[in-house]
Amino acid sequence: MYKDILLAIDIDDKSSWSASAPIAIELAEKFGATLHVMVVIPTFGSSLVADFFPKGYEKKTMEEAAARLHTWTKANIPDGIRKQHIVGHGRVYEEILRGAKDTDCDLIVLCDRRTDADMLGHNADKVAHQAKQSVLIVRH
Repeated sequence: MYKDILLAIDIDDKSSWSASAPIAIELAEKFGATLHVMVVIPTFGSSLVADFFPKGYEKKTMEEAAARLHTWTKANIPDGIRKQHIVGHGRVYEEILRGAKDTDCDLIVLCDRRTDADMLGHNADKVAHQAKQSVLIVRH
């Protein structure tokens, strides 16, 4: 049923993947799907703020995020699952949608960390409403 699954996580926040990663792994194993694991480095949204950081910080941050993502997948994704590592840079929901389009995935899996059961968080809401693919939002 699923050939490509995009799992969006925040490596620094276990609550962003502790519930969603096992489900994405189970689905990838069941369907023999490729698991595209993605982290997003948010932008500051203002060149004024960015000017306070050293030259080349974005490239260094992206490289560090890629290395940490590889370490995370090695520790959390079974060897038998085909995987791709994706590091986005920008608005979180926009990068998840771009990653979904670029991988041609048929399922996006992400965790909604918001504790209010009546509302979705900003990024989960935007992805759910704008994605062309099916979206599985896991609450923890």
